[in-house]
Amino acid sequence: MKKLIVLLLISIAAPALAQPAIKVDKAGKGTPVLFLPGFMTPGSVWNETVKNLKGKYEAHLVSYAGFNGNDPIAMPWYATIKKELVDYVKINKLKNLKLVGHSMGGNLAVDLAAELGDVVDKIIIVDALACMREVMMPGVPAEALQYESPYNKQMLEMNAEAFEKSATMMAQGMTTVTEKQELIKSWILEADRKTYVYGYTDLLKLDLRPTLAQIKIPVLILGAPFPTKEMVVPNYEKQYANLTNKTLEIAPAGRHYIMFDQPEWLYKQINNFITK
Repeated sequence: MKKLIVLLLISIAAPALAQPAIKVDKAGKGTPVLFLPGFMTPGSVWNETVKNLKGKYEAHLVSYAGFNGNDPIAMPWYATIKKELVDYVKINKLKNLKLVGHSMGGNLAVDLAAELGDVVDKIIIVDALACMREVMMPGVPAEALQYESPYNKQMLEMNAEAFEKSATMMAQGMTTVTEKQELIKSWILEADRKTYVYGYTDLLKLDLRPTLAQIKIPVLILGAPFPTKEMVVPNYEKQYANLTNKTLEIAPAGRHYIMFDQPEWLYKQINNFITK
């Protein structure tokens, strides 16, 4: 009887254990390009970028567990996503791979390139920092950030009205395009709350500055000039100091979602870089 109960418990738990951390949609044929969106952002944020690629490419557009209708996974969140992405590249035998990552996707691009070695030959990082914590919370060590904290508890218990106000303010700070602000807000509101809160803790704990020293392939860093170019350039130069083979370009205007605020500029930068 005990053995039967154990087997039943295993069978019930198995689907949860097998819950995927990523969802990937493919488009086109040719050289593989893995498009990694930012936190709580769907892979579809890259749709227009893919349409404007000049050449033959197989685009792999990633979405993450807990966002965009995808079921949540257990914590740690970021580490599990990274592992599944590495497995995805290996299982699909992707070669001469280009990585394009926005925000958190830029962090994943660095992590994947360090892990996969010669499989990756170029990286494009779009408005991402190697260690957000250093800019947002100077001097605070990663160990000080835990899932169980007063701030996280407040975020988890926030009522729908207050959470919507928070989402509205956040979306307005991420793009100058009004209709896209509403889109970003909808992504936040439909997110699994625990993933939104604890996943962000994972991001704040990240420090990829030491990992950058392992990256020898060409890297293009595209930054938004917000609040000013004069303020962001020193941050990028300091954050990516350990990256030897890099080019930094700052968009002429706009905020965090460069693909919304400066789409033509972004397409040109990406095409010029990956076709070199």
